[in-house]
Amino acid sequence: MIPFHDLMMKALGHYCQDKWVLLYVERWLKAGILNKSGIVLERATGTPQGGVISPLLANVFMHVVFDKWMKLHHPEKPFVRYADVIVVHCKTNNQAWYVLAMIRDRMAACKLALHAQMACIINMRGITTEKHPRSFDFLGFTFKPYWTRTAKGFKILITTFISQKSMSSIQDKLRRMELHKRRKPVEVLAKILNPITRGIINYYRKLWDGHSYRLWQQLNFRLWKWVRWEKGLTAKSGYQWLKTKYKENPNLFYHWKIAYL
Repeated sequence: MIPFHDLMMKALGHYCQDKWVLLYVERWLKAGILNKSGIVLERATGTPQGGVISPLLANVFMHVVFDKWMKLHHPEKPFVRYADVIVVHCKTNNQAWYVLAMIRDRMAACKLALHAQMACIINMRGITTEKHPRSFDFLGFTFKPYWTRTAKGFKILITTFISQKSMSSIQDKLRRMELHKRRKPVEVLAKILNPITRGIINYYRKLWDGHSYRLWQQLNFRLWKWVRWEKGLTAKSGYQWLKTKYKENPNLFYHWKIAYL
């Protein structure tokens, strides 16, 4: 059987013919690991965790192992791959099980293994005798069917929402900033927040804004809390002060484009 590192070098050699590059990559892959006891352990598989070119090599390897293989053996099945996370679209339940088995065999032949929990079948809109999850997370989004009204009546559409994990991560980041304790003018506060909120909004609003509305309303609540601490105002007066600022300059905070006052 061909060792993993030899398979990796074969894949890399398909795109790179520079012998010096191939020589140093091979040495780097097979370099031993120095443990805490001072003993050097030989590495037989994988790439060094945290290595600067590990993601690049992994992507090259997956392109050969999976992307090219799918286009050759299953050209009729669309798929999306980001790093080692893959979504393959199938039409029937039986087809999904068959493709999953083929992918598992392909990965095993290339010295890889599917994640036990992530390698599963998701039923987005069909009817099957087997029960499958109805949603999945991918790149910070949750994809799930959504019953909605269209010009042709009610239909089930596959809609994207910001995932709960992403929502919790953003909320935690904003919470740790402790905005309400910052003794700075509101304009300075906006300069601190806007680069953060702009990056989040530009990523998550690719399709629509509604799914992140609750997140920005919570940020408005934090600003309202800051007003009460900074200005010493009551709850109602604090809200009116913030609303006045919005009327004077609705672009002061970037997220006000979505969750205005």
